[in-house]
Amino acid sequence: MNQLRIIVHDNHRVLTTTQLAESFETTSDRISYNFNYNRDRYKLGKHFIALEGEEKCEFLHRLDIHDGSKNAKTLYLWTEKGAWLHAKSLNTDSAWDAYELLVDEYYNVKEKVVALSKDQALVTVLRTTADLVEDTQAIKEEQHEIRKELSKINEKVEEQITLASGEQRAVQKAVGSKIYQVEEDTKLRSKLFRELYREIKDRFAVASYKDLRRQDLQLALRYIDSWIPRKVS
Repeated sequence: MNQLRIIVHDNHRVLTTTQLAESFETTSDRISYNFNYNRDRYKLGKHFIALEGEEKCEFLHRLDIHDGSKNAKTLYLWTEKGAWLHAKSLNTDSAWDAYELLVDEYYNVKEKVVALSKDQALVTVLRTTADLVEDTQAIKEEQHEIRKELSKINEKVEEQITLASGEQRAVQKAVGSKIYQVEEDTKLRSKLFRELYREIKDRFAVASYKDLRRQDLQLALRYIDSWIPRKVS
């Protein structure tokens, strides 16, 4: 990558479209196409600076830039974050290699520190705060979507979980208590045991009471508690 001419706007290093294209070994038209195609991803002031009219002309004249930019309606200046989005769009080895060099040898090279006025310092703080708020909001929205997906997964998992051994014993105990409650004749109890277990399987559509879903446990216990044998119904 050739030595880049340093261009500074509002105390931050930026690159023209021509410089960015040369660094990424592509064309200015390709840079412009990727920008327009993914326009919603680029934020003014964060990823790029747009200069028009007298402001553009004054900037080009002051920096003596002669790369054809004066013929364009808008002069785009790309920040480090904007360069990253362009590298992502191109997604070539040369673009990523160039981006790393830009970060280390251009964007992050410290300039001579110039004391800011109170107004400039306030603007800087407000811009930083705005970026943080924007990033935080994006994180919150992503976390919300993740929670929704996890909730759906948990619901599906809960639907598949069957009774643990202790919960199976609770069903057995409830069935035993019910049979002993409704029938004193020991010879008839075995028949009622089979009848109640069969009705539990039919009621909850399972092959065995052991296959009851955990989320249906309390419903099953209430069903057993209110069960009445057919012979006395």
